[in-house]
Amino acid sequence: MVMNGENPANGDRSDADSGPGPGSGDGPAPLGLRERKKRLTYQAVSDAAIAMFLERGFDKVSVAEVAAAADISKPTLFRYFPAKEDLVLHRFADHEDESARVVTARAPDETPLDALRRHFLDGLDRRDPVTGLCDVPQVLAFLRLLYGTPSLVARLHAYQGRSEAALARALGGTLPDRLAAGQIVAALRILALENWRRIDAGESADRVYAGAVQAAEEAFVQLRTGLEPRG
Repeated sequence: MVMNGENPANGDRSDADSGPGPGSGDGPAPLGLRERKKRLTYQAVSDAAIAMFLERGFDKVSVAEVAAAADISKPTLFRYFPAKEDLVLHRFADHEDESARVVTARAPDETPLDALRRHFLDGLDRRDPVTGLCDVPQVLAFLRLLYGTPSLVARLHAYQGRSEAALARALGGTLPDRLAAGQIVAALRILALENWRRIDAGESADRVYAGAVQAAEEAFVQLRTGLEPRG
């Protein structure tokens, strides 16, 4: 998956995504000062790193250079970001449990698949970068950096694995739930990647929209009914 929010390079959750689920009372408590400062540091260091990577290429910028640009020591940087790739993939951190949150916050009469379908279609309508249907230049530059760097693609799989695990827990945690979560996360990833590939090839988000909706509808039908017709 890709980024969310109005800032194309920002991984912050939207209000709808981070809202309380059924029976959660007043919702999550506000962040303390320490946690807010920590998040701001994460954001500032990641912003500095991505700007340098976009300008010169991921492999041509050292961690020491990023630390110097962010005015922190290299050991401090590694306390925030265990690997160089995480400086980029920090943008995906808030999306790891996005599908799980959608399932948990769904209405009592809504199935998990229906909630995920609604959420993805709404994202397409809003041109949310997480759906791949976004032609904002900054988003395209970021995704070209991501998909054009093998080590970043490899690291992305770990993030997607955690997304799958979170969704499986939200569904119930059984083996069938884990199998379903794997299929759902894979479908969402493929849909988003196909949308981005078409836009990267020169199509506008508005032109791709109708086909993206149709592909999403077909994907959720396949998820709901299975890969083969039942006798």
